[in-house]
Amino acid sequence: MKNRFTPQYHPRRSFGFTLLEMLVVLGILAVLAGIVGPQVMKHMGASKTKAAKVQIEDLASALDMYKLDVGRYPTQQQGLDALIEKPTDAKRWNGPYLRKEKVPQDPWLSDYHYVYPGQHGSFDLFSYGADEKEGGEGEDQDINSWE
Repeated sequence: MKNRFTPQYHPRRSFGFTLLEMLVVLGILAVLAGIVGPQVMKHMGASKTKAAKVQIEDLASALDMYKLDVGRYPTQQQGLDALIEKPTDAKRWNGPYLRKEKVPQDPWLSDYHYVYPGQHGSFDLFSYGADEKEGGEGEDQDINSWE
């Protein structure tokens, strides 16, 4: 005997989400992405700046090792490539001084700038940051070996 208070089983009824429930979930996700997204992007920019600082320190160490072996830093014309390939005039070259087969680029995929002799030290090694222009703040700031 069926009574109106007894739950009935409907085998054809499928259980799932309604359109309204899906829209609510998508709305919540959009709000979270709007709040969290800019914060993540800010930290990614800071991470690239930190990575450039570490790469400059590694390149500066490799340049110092080059000087210990050869007796001088690479010339302006030889540039950082002298850390990978032996220059013709470097008699006591004991490289390569970098682990990779080519000189790394900065996190914004630009070449590092090498100046010898430097204005701030024996050599100047720097990146202009994301904008590839002198100066700037945040991700556009210059990263260099002398600060």
